[in-house]
Amino acid sequence: MSSDPWGRVDETGTVYVRTAEGEKEVGSWQAGSPQEALAYFERKYEGLVVEIGLLERRVRTTDLAPKEALAAIEHLRASVTEAHAVGDLAALGERLDALVALVDSRREERKAAKAKQTEEAKSAKEILVAEAEQLAESEQWRTAGERLRALVDTWKGLPRLDRKADDELWHRFSHARSVFSKRRKAHFASLDAQREEARRTKEKLVTEALSLSDSTDWGPTAARYRELMAEWKAAGRAQREAEDDLWNRFRGAQDVFFAARSEVFAERDSSERDNLALKEELVTEAEKLLPVTDLRSARAAFRTLNERWEAIGHVPRDARPRIEARMHTVERALAESEEAEWRRTNPEVRARAAGLTGQLQAAVEKLHQQIETARTAGNNAKADKLQAELDGRQALLDSALKGMQEFGG
Repeated sequence: MSSDPWGRVDETGTVYVRTAEGEKEVGSWQAGSPQEALAYFERKYEGLVVEIGLLERRVRTTDLAPKEALAAIEHLRASVTEAHAVGDLAALGERLDALVALVDSRREERKAAKAKQTEEAKSAKEILVAEAEQLAESEQWRTAGERLRALVDTWKGLPRLDRKADDELWHRFSHARSVFSKRRKAHFASLDAQREEARRTKEKLVTEALSLSDSTDWGPTAARYRELMAEWKAAGRAQREAEDDLWNRFRGAQDVFFAARSEVFAERDSSERDNLALKEELVTEAEKLLPVTDLRSARAAFRTLNERWEAIGHVPRDARPRIEARMHTVERALAESEEAEWRRTNPEVRARAAGLTGQLQAAVEKLHQQIETARTAGNNAKADKLQAELDGRQALLDSALKGMQEFGG
């Protein structure tokens, strides 16, 4: 008979393993020595040790699912329990029990990690929902639309929650996107309607602008083009492709008109500058008539100059006041000379002036006598009052005498 600490072989070749419950028959050996029998069954034990070691390493170093790990442990436990092997089978059971504890611990850790991940995902989705609901009322259509699309991508990257919680949050999130989408669609539908109305309005403006492009009624037509431009700006923008075409046609019509007007005005400005030179020559010649020495010849000469003046035509607007003022100065001087001549030669005016002068002379002489009488009588107050009246009459007399001189004495 042969034995070791964990098993023995009796004289009949039966092999036993020692356990806490006592010996257990694991097989028989008839082909060799008892030592060879024990070695054979000890190798079977070592095979179990290797399998358990491999499972331990797999559990510790991989993400083996707890259910799969427990199934593997129970399979090995059955192998140990039913093993035809010699060795410390209890130690193998203890190692399997330790593996069960490790798997349970890992399962709790994973459960806690999953719960934490779920809570974080729920919080993240609630934040996404809150932002989406805020964006639903935005009118920053492009920015808000791009942000909502980014939120969808972020949502897809988050773990799912339990069905009820996930569905509730997704419903709010989807509703916010739907609200924004409907508002944006309504906005652009309204904008399209406005642009279509603007297009129709601008078509009419283009038609009128084209009809005016060959007008030569420069002032009113230019004013109407300014009004058309104001109406164009007030109409708003049409669709982009229509807007560009309409503007090119509208602007082209204006360009035709204003180019023609500019050409005409350029010719007119040149003509008016020539007219100004001619009128400057005439007014210089007219100014040589002053001072008037021979009224008749001066009047005849001015009449001829004025006829030539009127025949010349317009001068530049900015020069008109200056050149006309010079001519009017000469004209007024001639008129004043004519007025003076009329007064000097008019018999009625001359007679009235002579009568007035005689009356004033008689009044002055009478006042001199009254003043002398008053002073002789010692009545100085009356004399002073009469002197003041005399001074006034004397001034009138001097003026009348001067006028008489203008009549030739």
